[in-house]
Amino acid sequence: MKIICIGRNYAAHVLELKNEISEEPIIFLKPETAQLQPRMPFFIPDFSTQIHHEVEVVIKINKTGKHIQEKFAHTYYDEIGIGIDFTARDKQSFLKSKGLPWELAKAFDGSAPTGKFLNKSSFDSIQNISFHLDKNGVTVQQGNTSAMIHSVDKLISFISEYFTLKKGDLIFTGTPEGVGTVKADDILEAYIGNEKLLTVKVK
Repeated sequence: MKIICIGRNYAAHVLELKNEISEEPIIFLKPETAQLQPRMPFFIPDFSTQIHHEVEVVIKINKTGKHIQEKFAHTYYDEIGIGIDFTARDKQSFLKSKGLPWELAKAFDGSAPTGKFLNKSSFDSIQNISFHLDKNGVTVQQGNTSAMIHSVDKLISFISEYFTLKKGDLIFTGTPEGVGTVKADDILEAYIGNEKLLTVKVK
């Protein structure tokens, strides 16, 4: 199982980090060890003092596919979930300044918790899903998949040109604006619509 993440897929988030919008999806990977075990807390790593939360809609792939046409991409997933892409922003800024890959800032242990998944039949449209993240009971990020620069089906088609997708693979589809720092004792709660699907305690 692999975790495929999409960067800069919501324009407002691109602007808040003072980045440029890319014509093609920006792809990076996380290992399986980036998943957080159920009911386990997220431990802030020693190498960072600026861990940011990035809430994202997550797609779970249901079968093997390569060179998938966009018009057929919807047949490669049945489940939609929510996740948090924890990012060591200080480490990422340093790596970017040196022209180096982001993995040390993005792919560390526990950096990709996911919650409960819902059947896609629960939604009228995959490209009209509202989601949000609460930190200590206050909403800090909210978005809707209609604001994606690159749609879910386009992402699947694009990714499959480079990587064979396999059953169980997860695609983190990008985060909206409002990313911010977490600290010890924070409680993060991620929702699709009004349904809470993920709770993470920060240590």
